[in-house]
Amino acid sequence: MTEALSLIPRAEAKLAARDFKSDQEVRWCPGCGDYAVLAAVQGFMPELGLARENIVFVSGIGCSSRFPYYMNTYGMHSIHGRAPAIATGLATSRRDLSVWVVTGDGDALSIGGNHLIHALRRNVNLKILLFNNRIYGLTKGQYSPTSELGKITKSTPMGSLDAPFNPVSLALGAEASFVARTIDSDRKHLTEVLRQAADHPGTALVEIYQNCNIFNDGAFDTLKDQDHAREAVIRLAHGQPIRFGTDNTRAVVRNEHTGDLEVVEATPANASRTLIHDAHAASPTTAFALSRLADPDTLHHTPIGVFRSTERPVYDTLMADQLEAAVEQHGKADLAALLTGHDAWTVRP
Repeated sequence: MTEALSLIPRAEAKLAARDFKSDQEVRWCPGCGDYAVLAAVQGFMPELGLARENIVFVSGIGCSSRFPYYMNTYGMHSIHGRAPAIATGLATSRRDLSVWVVTGDGDALSIGGNHLIHALRRNVNLKILLFNNRIYGLTKGQYSPTSELGKITKSTPMGSLDAPFNPVSLALGAEASFVARTIDSDRKHLTEVLRQAADHPGTALVEIYQNCNIFNDGAFDTLKDQDHAREAVIRLAHGQPIRFGTDNTRAVVRNEHTGDLEVVEATPANASRTLIHDAHAASPTTAFALSRLADPDTLHHTPIGVFRSTERPVYDTLMADQLEAAVEQHGKADLAALLTGHDAWTVRP
């Protein structure tokens, strides 16, 4: 068992996917990609071998944030954008819990952007699932922070003027220790990414391309169509050359003049230049460059998989060690004295 799971009690009996299905009616629009993600998570949870009462799902506001109702674990449907903050308090005070955050592109990257980046930089022991459908679904189809430039919606009838966030780039810029991207309809890939995220000590952010068939249907069809996906999806695997396309006819190389990454036709002449993916590199520089290969319209090429997985001190552990050291040095703390400090005075009538 990894350090990330070592403090969490194990289940007394072997669990199955059905044990993680709650008695609540699942209420998403028929055909929503959330169903596929829910099924994948429920099917994956037994692999952890953890007691259900030591697993918690925390969500904010949005379609995806109904998730805790459908998991037969503890959960909290919290407030808009604040799921990472609430989950941080839970994870740091209860290290015997496996804490998961479920959020959407609007919830996480608009009102919740500040909370998200600070959870990532602190490296709290959280697993954040960011459902990205590039639209506000719950409030009926307004553009979101990941909607493409020029997107026509109810709130942008003449086209969005906002440049979209790239969630993976944002997470890497915040020094996240684990960043990945996957697709709702690719059950095998989604499950493998979830497995790696669960094993990671610290904050793991997984962006999940997810279809909203009511308000933004087909946003990722080019990545889901079997024929086109062979040409467009760049599957990242640690230690492997980054090649893709039918018969691996395309390669990712570093431009010799600018240093940027670019996609070229794979030939014997440039074989030695093909980038070898290193998810464990200490610097996020190359991972960030890989994240920029995702074009906004997902028409040409988009990387999926684990961009970065590095180890650095976990906030929960650091805080627990600091508290233990304080007790050893000073004994049990007087909270009132701590709050008033040395600058308090009494005002008498």
